[in-house]
Amino acid sequence: MIDLVLLRNEPERVIASLKKKEPAFDIQALFDLDQEVRKLSHEIDALRQKKNELAKVGKGGITQEVRDQSIALSIELKGKEDAFALVEKSFQTLYLSCPNIPDADLPEGGKEANKVVKTVGQKPTFDFPVRNHVELGAALGWFDFDAAARITGSGFAFYKGDAVKMLYALTMMMLKNNIKHGFEPMLPSTIVNGKSLEVASNFPKFKDQVYAIPADDLYMTPTAEVNLANLYRDHILMSDKLPLRMTAWTSCFRREAGTYGAHERGLIRIHQFEKVELYTICEPKDSKSEQDRMVACAEDILQQLGLHYRISLLAMQDCSFPSAKTYDIEVWLPGQNAYYEVSSVSNCTDFQARRGMIRYKKNVDDKSQLTHTLNGSSLALPRLMVALMEVYQQADGSVIIPDVLKKDSLFSA
Repeated sequence: MIDLVLLRNEPERVIASLKKKEPAFDIQALFDLDQEVRKLSHEIDALRQKKNELAKVGKGGITQEVRDQSIALSIELKGKEDAFALVEKSFQTLYLSCPNIPDADLPEGGKEANKVVKTVGQKPTFDFPVRNHVELGAALGWFDFDAAARITGSGFAFYKGDAVKMLYALTMMMLKNNIKHGFEPMLPSTIVNGKSLEVASNFPKFKDQVYAIPADDLYMTPTAEVNLANLYRDHILMSDKLPLRMTAWTSCFRREAGTYGAHERGLIRIHQFEKVELYTICEPKDSKSEQDRMVACAEDILQQLGLHYRISLLAMQDCSFPSAKTYDIEVWLPGQNAYYEVSSVSNCTDFQARRGMIRYKKNVDDKSQLTHTLNGSSLALPRLMVALMEVYQQADGSVIIPDVLKKDSLFSA
């Protein structure tokens, strides 16, 4: 959630910024509702004060005049409290749907305005017809999408043989890499509650994208970011323990309602996928450098794998709901003839921390302050597998496994 004090003190700047990020969101209505909530709250406090004063007057004997005034005040107070409940509910609903304020240095506009800030390596070239990962996987017996559809439904994958070995080898490589960069490994559950999704900013805006377990009022996690964002919910941390850097590997579940073209078959867009996540809680002054650290950590993996990639600074309207600033890392997929995102590294500033009351203080007697939180994929495994298969494919349809994945993995078993 955004800082209401900032909205009250600098309404023109905040309103202008959020209109650039999400024009459809009515930030002016949020400002007006906040004003109305505060106005009604003050009026209710004043009426309660009057009732208290009347009660003191009546201690010497309640006159008809005092009784009439008390009844009138009670009726007026009840009306104000009812009005406050309605306005406050509307305010809270809109407040939870308000996106984070974008950094001023972001490009304005949508996806077309994203700015490539770094390119590493060159697009691979081939002297034979390039196959996509679906064709390669079918010939190699790595995937069975028909079985997945029969067992579960469309949009799921069934990995087999060397595909499984690659998935686990990549996972172990990523975790080792992230530990090297200072991130502590975590293994959270894949089931979360509604409050956790609200803190991570998935609810209420993206509730239709999450798989629900209605009988238990629980949900399948769409990303380990949800779990890690709630690890220190309602905590006050000492600044000498910050930053807290965490990495977690989980299966992720997303409904992603809608249909996609043939170019997004196979592993490009599926409902269940493996992902290694990075998450950082830090002091506000450190969040910029922590975002740079996360980007470097994710880059390290791609460089070890010898993949061509680029990094883009996302424009305001392409920046995610809770993010103030996001860098996308995209790898080149020869079989798709396009770049695809394998990581988004986002600085959410104090947006999630305010929802989850994640605070810190320098000294025990100090007033607590909100932390900043950051998250990043490191990395999304299915698309990375697609890149490796398509980049390292051979003329005979085989795929060379990079040496970095062979050591201490199922490939060496």
